[in-house]
Amino acid sequence: MTQTQPDSMPAAPAKPAMSAGQAVGQAQSVLSGVLVEKVAQAGATRENYLALQRLGVLGDAAATDDYVRDLADWLDLDLPSAGQLAGGLAAAGLVTADDGAVEITADGAQLRARVAGLISGITAPLYEQLSPSDVETTVRTLRGLSAGVRAAMASGRAQPGEGS
Repeated sequence: MTQTQPDSMPAAPAKPAMSAGQAVGQAQSVLSGVLVEKVAQAGATRENYLALQRLGVLGDAAATDDYVRDLADWLDLDLPSAGQLAGGLAAAGLVTADDGAVEITADGAQLRARVAGLISGITAPLYEQLSPSDVETTVRTLRGLSAGVRAAMASGRAQPGEGS
Protein backbone atom coordinates (compact mmCIF):
# COMPACT_ATOMS: atom_id res chain seq x y z
CA MET A 1 0.00 0.00 0.00
CA THR A 2 1.37 3.33 -0.99
CA GLN A 3 0.81 6.38 0.99
CA THR A 4 0.24 9.66 -0.81
CA GLN A 5 2.53 12.37 0.37
CA PRO A 6 1.00 15.82 0.55
CA ASP A 7 2.36 18.18 -2.05
CA SER A 8 4.74 20.28 -0.14
CA MET A 9 6.24 23.28 -1.80
CA PRO A 10 8.92 25.18 -0.03
CA ALA A 11 7.60 28.41 1.38
CA ALA A 12 8.40 31.44 -0.71
CA PRO A 13 11.02 33.61 0.91
CA ALA A 14 9.62 36.64 2.65
CA LYS A 15 9.88 39.80 0.59
CA PRO A 16 12.15 42.41 2.09
CA ALA A 17 10.40 45.49 3.39
CA MET A 18 10.13 48.33 0.92
CA SER A 19 12.38 51.26 1.74
CA ALA A 20 11.01 54.79 1.99
CA GLY A 21 12.84 55.69 -1.21
CA GLN A 22 11.29 52.76 -3.05
CA ALA A 23 7.81 53.59 -1.78
CA VAL A 24 8.14 57.25 -2.79
CA GLY A 25 9.53 56.24 -6.18
CA GLN A 26 6.72 53.79 -6.80
CA ALA A 27 4.05 56.29 -5.79
CA GLN A 28 5.65 58.97 -7.96
CA SER A 29 5.74 56.61 -10.93
CA VAL A 30 2.12 55.45 -10.56
CA LEU A 31 0.72 58.93 -9.91
CA SER A 32 2.75 60.47 -12.74
CA GLY A 33 1.37 57.81 -15.06
CA VAL A 34 -2.19 58.73 -14.11
CA LEU A 35 -1.41 62.42 -14.57
CA VAL A 36 0.15 61.93 -18.01
CA GLU A 37 -2.73 59.74 -19.18
CA LYS A 38 -5.48 62.08 -17.98
CA VAL A 39 -3.73 65.23 -19.21
CA ALA A 40 -3.36 63.65 -22.66
CA GLN A 41 -7.00 62.55 -22.56
CA ALA A 42 -7.94 66.21 -22.00
CA GLY A 43 -5.74 67.29 -24.93
CA ALA A 44 -3.08 69.06 -22.88
CA THR A 45 0.50 68.57 -21.77
CA ARG A 46 1.67 67.71 -18.28
CA GLU A 47 3.71 70.90 -18.05
CA ASN A 48 0.82 73.15 -19.10
CA TYR A 49 -1.52 71.53 -16.61
CA LEU A 50 0.96 71.82 -13.75
CA ALA A 51 1.63 75.45 -14.67
CA LEU A 52 -2.11 76.18 -14.61
CA GLN A 53 -2.32 74.47 -11.22
CA ARG A 54 0.45 76.72 -9.90
CA LEU A 55 -1.35 79.81 -11.20
CA GLY A 56 -4.44 78.59 -9.33
CA VAL A 57 -2.42 78.46 -6.11
CA LEU A 58 -1.46 82.08 -6.76
CA GLY A 59 -5.12 83.10 -7.12
CA ASP A 60 -5.30 82.70 -10.93
CA ALA A 61 -3.35 85.95 -11.42
CA ALA A 62 0.17 87.06 -10.54
CA ALA A 63 2.99 89.34 -11.52
CA THR A 64 4.77 87.63 -14.41
CA ASP A 65 8.15 87.60 -12.63
CA ASP A 66 6.60 86.06 -9.51
CA TYR A 67 4.79 83.43 -11.58
CA VAL A 68 7.93 82.49 -13.50
CA ARG A 69 9.92 82.15 -10.25
CA ASP A 70 7.10 80.04 -8.77
CA LEU A 71 7.12 77.75 -11.83
CA ALA A 72 10.90 77.41 -11.63
CA ASP A 73 10.73 76.51 -7.94
CA TRP A 74 7.75 74.17 -7.93
CA LEU A 75 8.37 72.45 -11.28
CA ASP A 76 12.15 72.32 -10.81
CA LEU A 77 12.90 74.37 -13.94
CA ASP A 78 15.56 76.93 -14.69
CA LEU A 79 14.23 80.49 -15.07
CA PRO A 80 14.47 80.61 -18.89
CA SER A 81 12.52 77.33 -19.19
CA ALA A 82 9.90 78.58 -16.72
CA GLY A 83 9.59 81.79 -18.75
CA GLN A 84 9.12 79.76 -21.93
CA LEU A 85 6.44 77.69 -20.24
CA ALA A 86 4.56 80.82 -19.16
CA GLY A 87 4.94 82.25 -22.65
CA GLY A 88 3.62 79.03 -24.16
CA LEU A 89 0.51 79.23 -21.98
CA ALA A 90 -0.11 82.76 -23.27
CA ALA A 91 0.46 81.70 -26.88
CA ALA A 92 -2.03 78.83 -26.41
CA GLY A 93 -4.63 81.25 -25.01
CA LEU A 94 -4.65 79.58 -21.59
CA VAL A 95 -3.44 82.74 -19.83
CA THR A 96 -3.12 86.39 -20.69
CA ALA A 97 0.21 88.07 -20.17
CA ASP A 98 -0.09 91.86 -20.23
CA ASP A 99 1.58 94.72 -18.38
CA GLY A 100 3.85 92.46 -16.34
CA ALA A 101 0.99 90.28 -15.09
CA VAL A 102 -0.35 86.87 -16.00
CA GLU A 103 -3.98 85.79 -15.53
CA ILE A 104 -5.83 82.61 -16.37
CA THR A 105 -8.34 82.72 -19.24
CA ALA A 106 -11.68 80.93 -19.43
CA ASP A 107 -10.03 78.31 -21.69
CA GLY A 108 -7.23 77.81 -19.17
CA ALA A 109 -9.66 77.44 -16.27
CA GLN A 110 -11.78 75.02 -18.27
CA LEU A 111 -8.78 72.87 -19.21
CA ARG A 112 -7.52 72.81 -15.63
CA ALA A 113 -10.96 71.80 -14.34
CA ARG A 114 -11.33 69.09 -16.99
CA VAL A 115 -7.98 67.49 -16.12
CA ALA A 116 -8.61 67.78 -12.38
CA GLY A 117 -11.98 66.08 -12.84
CA LEU A 118 -10.45 63.21 -14.80
CA ILE A 119 -7.75 62.71 -12.17
CA SER A 120 -10.11 62.97 -9.21
CA GLY A 121 -12.28 60.25 -10.70
CA ILE A 122 -9.43 57.90 -9.84
CA THR A 123 -7.85 59.52 -6.79
CA ALA A 124 -10.79 60.95 -4.82
CA PRO A 125 -12.13 57.55 -3.67
CA LEU A 126 -8.60 56.60 -2.59
CA TYR A 127 -7.97 59.83 -0.70
CA GLU A 128 -11.32 59.48 1.09
CA GLN A 129 -9.98 56.31 2.71
CA LEU A 130 -7.09 58.19 4.30
CA SER A 131 -7.36 59.88 7.66
CA PRO A 132 -6.74 63.64 7.73
CA SER A 133 -3.78 63.10 10.04
CA ASP A 134 -2.22 60.58 7.62
CA VAL A 135 -2.64 63.05 4.76
CA GLU A 136 -1.13 65.86 6.85
CA THR A 137 1.84 63.68 7.81
CA THR A 138 2.37 62.55 4.21
CA VAL A 139 2.28 66.10 2.85
CA ARG A 140 4.65 67.35 5.55
CA THR A 141 7.03 64.44 4.93
CA LEU A 142 7.06 64.86 1.15
CA ARG A 143 7.62 68.62 1.44
CA GLY A 144 10.49 67.98 3.84
CA LEU A 145 12.03 65.40 1.51
CA SER A 146 11.73 67.75 -1.47
CA ALA A 147 13.28 70.66 0.41
CA GLY A 148 16.07 68.47 1.78
CA VAL A 149 16.95 67.01 -1.61
CA ARG A 150 16.94 70.46 -3.24
CA ALA A 151 19.20 71.82 -0.51
CA ALA A 152 21.56 68.84 -0.79
CA MET A 153 21.75 69.19 -4.57
CA ALA A 154 22.30 72.96 -4.38
CA SER A 155 25.12 72.57 -1.85
CA GLY A 156 26.81 69.81 -3.80
CA ARG A 157 26.42 67.34 -0.90
CA ALA A 158 24.58 64.78 -3.02
CA GLN A 159 26.94 63.09 -5.42
CA PRO A 160 26.12 60.22 -7.81
CA GLY A 161 26.54 56.84 -6.19
CA GLU A 162 26.23 58.12 -2.62
CA GLY A 163 23.42 56.44 -0.72
CA SER A 164 20.06 55.42 -2.13
